[in-house]
Amino acid sequence: MSTQRLRRFRIMIAVAYDLSSWLAATGLAAVLRYAPGATPWRAVVALAMTLSLTYLVLVALVRIAKGRATTGSVDDILEIGCIAVVAGVIVSGFNANEIVIARSVPIGATMCFLALATFGRLVWRSLIERGQPVADPVDVPARALVVGAGEAGRELIISMMRDPRREWEPVALVDDDRTKRHLRIRGVPVLGATSSIPELVERTEAETVVVAIPSASSETVARIAQSGRAAGAEVKVLPSTSELLRGHVGIRDIRDINLADVLGRRQVDTDVASIAGYLTGRSVLVTGAGGSIGSELCRQIARFGPSELIMLDRDESALHAVQLSLTGRALLDGRDVVLCDIRDEAALRRVFMSRRPDVVFHAAALKHLPMLEQYPAEAVKTNVIGSDNVLKAADHAGVERLVNISTDKAANPCSVLGHSKRVAERLTSAYARREARSYLSVRFGNVLGSRGSVLATFARQIARGGPVTVTDPTVTRYFMTIEEACQLVVQAGAIGRPGEALVLDMGHPVKILEVAEHLISQHPGPIDIEFTGLRQGEKMHEDLFGDVEPRDVRPWHPLISHVPVDPVALDLVPNLPTEGRREDVVAVLEMLSTYAESHQQFAPWSPAMEDNLFQLGD
Repeated sequence: MSTQRLRRFRIMIAVAYDLSSWLAATGLAAVLRYAPGATPWRAVVALAMTLSLTYLVLVALVRIAKGRATTGSVDDILEIGCIAVVAGVIVSGFNANEIVIARSVPIGATMCFLALATFGRLVWRSLIERGQPVADPVDVPARALVVGAGEAGRELIISMMRDPRREWEPVALVDDDRTKRHLRIRGVPVLGATSSIPELVERTEAETVVVAIPSASSETVARIAQSGRAAGAEVKVLPSTSELLRGHVGIRDIRDINLADVLGRRQVDTDVASIAGYLTGRSVLVTGAGGSIGSELCRQIARFGPSELIMLDRDESALHAVQLSLTGRALLDGRDVVLCDIRDEAALRRVFMSRRPDVVFHAAALKHLPMLEQYPAEAVKTNVIGSDNVLKAADHAGVERLVNISTDKAANPCSVLGHSKRVAERLTSAYARREARSYLSVRFGNVLGSRGSVLATFARQIARGGPVTVTDPTVTRYFMTIEEACQLVVQAGAIGRPGEALVLDMGHPVKILEVAEHLISQHPGPIDIEFTGLRQGEKMHEDLFGDVEPRDVRPWHPLISHVPVDPVALDLVPNLPTEGRREDVVAVLEMLSTYAESHQQFAPWSPAMEDNLFQLGD
């Protein structure tokens, strides 16, 4: 009979087997208790029938036969065991009063039944698993060396063996726990520690090394990946526990190692869902909604049920893409998309006054450092005057909360981008203090996967065959994922205090050279690395905090620092230069972003300083 037909009659087979087991168990217990020829067989049969009927009644009451647990699983055996013990206790109690048969026989029968029931269910499970149909099997399964003999490794091995297509063949396990040195999981042995991966890859002819340790540190993943690739094997990894949502591990969870696995830290979960209630039922507006950060921000905000999500951008194609990702339609005819440039003060104010948002996330900005070094006036128009337009429109519309998205380049700025974003932070602080509203900034480093990020640049260079360009062998940067960045932005609206900047603890800075080498290692052919030297305005090592800013003020979250920001005089913005000599524009930006920094408080400009500013702008 095929396993499919066996499955169809599972309940009938299980009941018949259990009844037979009770008869056999009772007979065995009686033979062991009585001398040869002295066994009271009529009493034995009556006891077996009583035990069987009691057991069946209890099974029906708790509905075990309805498939509450997988046959042969730990849960199934525990349930059957508990029912059998209860049946044995009940019948033993009646027998103790009447003494129909020796008191030890019901107890012995129960113990024998437990052994027979467990054995039968394990055999059943083995038959079913081995007899599963193979649907469109691959010609040659990939031989896999699994790293980690814990629960994740166990579930992965089982999943590989149950896979109908037989895509994977687990050949061995490795684990650094010495107590698991002789362990076997479904016949797959633990052959050594992670240090022996190169040797075991060659010995077992493994084609793939799978890291099945969801809690492994990035250093461990990087070390294993290096060992596996050095031995000529492909390296894959199971996601972290949070990525698996605490579900069962299976072969569908296996993925290639990504850059986040080797950044030196795990992705930070700021538990934003617990405090993002301020978005529920409120009108939320996002500027720069079509950008990498803006679009992901819109997707996260939509999860919290705002009454209205207004996506504003000057790029109609970007609005089309984000609307499509959110709603599955992109007709661009709804009230959720607004085509507007933050440089246009009048148009921006009309949008704010007509829509009256409760919360604003300001993500619109120019962000490419080399480009803004060439055209600093454009940084003034968008990052400074555009930000002032947003803040002014929010002020007039009575917006309660506003989060300005800044950058780590605003800490100790030395570039046009850094100076312009620092001025935007100070403008946000000025409006917050003047109006006593929750207007604040969020400062973070390079965002993985965003448009124009180093990751995207390297990927395109590798796809073209190289070379990969790195400015300097020792240059470092802070990295975070888009999800982390947007979680921080959303959380900032709840925990940030007016006028300050929030900074996420991003661990240790990462060498850009290591990022390039990691990406190149996943490419089959040789790729050269070319060092180009630092460009104007670039730092060798970025800062998250200014020299005079406090670093460990973390009143709400252990990984989020709160930094006070000096305001700037608002009446200076209308007179900022938007054309003229580059040197003049840069000088004005530097002056606006750095004066009174050492005091960490608002210090009014002297008339002489204002006159100097206006002269530079002429």
